[in-house]
Amino acid sequence: MLRASALLLAISLSLSALACTHEYLPNTDVEDNDFNRRVIEFCEDYRHAVERKNVGILLRLADERYYEDGATIDTSDDLDLAGLKAYLETKFKDVKSIRYEIHYRNVSFGRNKEVFVDYTYSASYQIPTSRGDMWRRTVADNRLALSTQGESFKILSGM
Repeated sequence: MLRASALLLAISLSLSALACTHEYLPNTDVEDNDFNRRVIEFCEDYRHAVERKNVGILLRLADERYYEDGATIDTSDDLDLAGLKAYLETKFKDVKSIRYEIHYRNVSFGRNKEVFVDYTYSASYQIPTSRGDMWRRTVADNRLALSTQGESFKILSGM
C-alpha cells in the first residue's frame, strides 16, 4: 500500500512538472507563441539592418515618435527620429564591418501597450585607425520599446 501511494505521488509530481514547462523560441529565453514569434522576427529584421548598416531600413523600422534619452538626465544626448538618422549616418560611415548578435531574454508589455524586448547583444565592428583596421567588441544588455502597427511593429526607443 505504501509503495502504491509513493508511486502515485511520484507520477503526480512528474505530471505537474510537465504541465508547468514552456516551449521557448530557438536560441532565446522567450516563450514560443505566435505573438512572441512575430516580435522576434521583427527584431531580427532590425539586427540584420544593423549588420548591413542599412540606415534606410532602420529608419523605416523606427516609429515617427522615436525618442531615446540615452538613460541620462543630460538632454544633449537625446535623439528623436531626425537625430537618430544623423547618428546612424555618422556612425555607420566610420565602420567598415559589423557583426551584431542578439540573445533575446524577455518580451513583456508596458502600461501604454508598448512591447518591451529585453536582450543581450554582442556587437563586433571593424573601424579604420592610424594603425590599420581594428576590431572592437561591445557586450551589453538593452531594451527595445516597440509600438504595435497592425500585425507588425515600430521601434519607439532602444536602437
